[in-house]
Amino acid sequence: MGKIVRQISEGVTKYYWYPGEKTDWIRAALTIAGGGLLFALVYVVTKDSLIASVVAGTAVQAVVGAYLGRRDAAGLTEFHDPSSERRAAVADATRAAWRGTLQGLLCAGSAMLVLNMPHDGFLADWVLPFVPSIAGALAHSGGMLWERMSQEVVTEEPSEASKAADDGAEDQTKALEAA
Repeated sequence: MGKIVRQISEGVTKYYWYPGEKTDWIRAALTIAGGGLLFALVYVVTKDSLIASVVAGTAVQAVVGAYLGRRDAAGLTEFHDPSSERRAAVADATRAAWRGTLQGLLCAGSAMLVLNMPHDGFLADWVLPFVPSIAGALAHSGGMLWERMSQEVVTEEPSEASKAADDGAEDQTKALEAA
């Protein structure tokens, strides 16, 4: 949760709360601006607004999907135990719901953008609106996988009891092989 603090007068401070962090909002604005620039570039090159909207929507969805996937995977590893830390667990769940809502709105928005471009035909009506959302979903899964693979795996040393059990199992295996 982000917070803006304004000093109104001496002894009076106003706090404005907004969802997310300031860096997330800056990244979102840069991603949307990059998508707009990509739309303009592809439109200038191809002179086709349908192709430009599909390419720009797919690029934005891929960037956002990968970022949100990484955030979701990191959030899963940091998720608090709901039975003992209820407030922290609710905050974690709220952040996850916010990320899911944003991704859903972006998918719907990109589909509406593609559908509202001048077009005709089955491909433009029924296939192309799904392309950005599918790319975003695949990028989300890829981002989650990337984050999970980048996390360190901690292995514990086997205890004395498990070593003894392994030695006993090996002795039994050798006895069976000898028979």
